[in-house]
Amino acid sequence: QAQLVESGGGLVQPGGSLRLSCVASPTIFRLTSMGWYRQAPGKERDLVARITSGGLTNYADSVKGRFIISRDNAKGTMYLRMNSLKPEDSAVYYCNAISGNPFGSWGQGTQVTVSS
Repeated sequence: QAQLVESGGGLVQPGGSLRLSCVASPTIFRLTSMGWYRQAPGKERDLVARITSGGLTNYADSVKGRFIISRDNAKGTMYLRMNSLKPEDSAVYYCNAISGNPFGSWGQGTQVTVSS
C-alpha cells in the first residue's frame, strides 16, 4: 500500500519559518495533484495549499503570500515552505492527493506549533 510520510514540523516563534516535506511513492505521486492540509484541535481538516502534477499552485487566503508549495516528481517529494508563521498556523499538517484516494490512507502528519 502506498504511504505518505510527512516531516519537518516543530516549535517556532511567531514570525519564524519552517519547511515541511512529504514523501510518497513516485509512481503515483508524479501523476497526482497534491495538497497540504492542516487540522487544529477541535477543528476540521482544511486544505491550505495545492499543486498540480505540472506545478500549478493555489493557496487558501489564510496562507497566501506566506506559504509556498513545491514538488519534485522524480523524488516523489512535496514541500511546504512556511514563512511569517502565526499562532493560528499551529496544527498537524498532512499531505495527500486532492481527489480520490490513490495512497489509500493518510500519513501520521507533522505537528507545527507557533508560540513564543
